Amino acid sequence: MAHIRPLHTDADFQEALDKSIRVRVFRDDQMIESGSCIVRFDERTVVIQSGVADLAYHSRSGCEFFELRK
Repeated sequence: MAHIRPLHTDADFQEALDKSIRVRVFRDDQMIESGSCIVRFDERTVVIQSGVADLAYHSRSGCEFFELRK
């Protein structure tokens, strides 16, 4: 069973980045990204990598981020 925890603070994002924890991203109540890792973040943007050259940029205010642990 997977445990899902919302990421809200910089500390939450930093922990997910440091531990390479997979995340899910939702926008407008729809999942738009799943199983990707955070590679960078700031106060406005979170950069997610799902493959070698596959980067996605998501707005922190426009999206919801959840840590996915097994």
